[in-house]
Amino acid sequence: MSFSVPAPLEARLDELVTHYPVKRSASLMFLHALQEHFGYVSREAVEWTAAKLGLQPINVYELVTFYPMFRQEPLGTTHVKVCRTLSCALAGSAALREQFCKKLGLDSHAHAPQTTPDGKFTVEFVECLAACGSAPVVLVNEDLHERVTAQAAEKILSEGSRLEGAAKGKTPVKGASGAAS
Repeated sequence: MSFSVPAPLEARLDELVTHYPVKRSASLMFLHALQEHFGYVSREAVEWTAAKLGLQPINVYELVTFYPMFRQEPLGTTHVKVCRTLSCALAGSAALREQFCKKLGLDSHAHAPQTTPDGKFTVEFVECLAACGSAPVVLVNEDLHERVTAQAAEKILSEGSRLEGAAKGKTPVKGASGAAS
């Protein structure tokens, strides 16, 4: 197995295990830490975690596949999350998602997150983004866009990975015009 965890992270995980009466109980925390570091939970990370905790890989894999917060594939540089719950659905979020997918050459009928071959964009339908009063909403990396129109969706795509750095500073909330509100 060529998978390698940096020594500081491994030391942190080793210390973490001491807080649990049974090693297996630390599984979720291991997965969160590995995903935070690597961006997703690879097959090798599952195997490493299993070996570290004295488990079979299936015992870890079942957690990765059960909990939706764990990703098994790397995300694109620009992560586009389109809300699909009631308020946003009624305001046209399905059409927005379809627009994003078609423009990026992705399958608009696929249910799972999809990443463009160049790794620049990942598009996914997600549950509530907690902005029902300004539907439809789209979260791009860490930037919330409200009342997103077809034109605003085009602008989101054209800005692309330029929005990547926005999460490092103050996170603006953008309306349909794209201006911070």
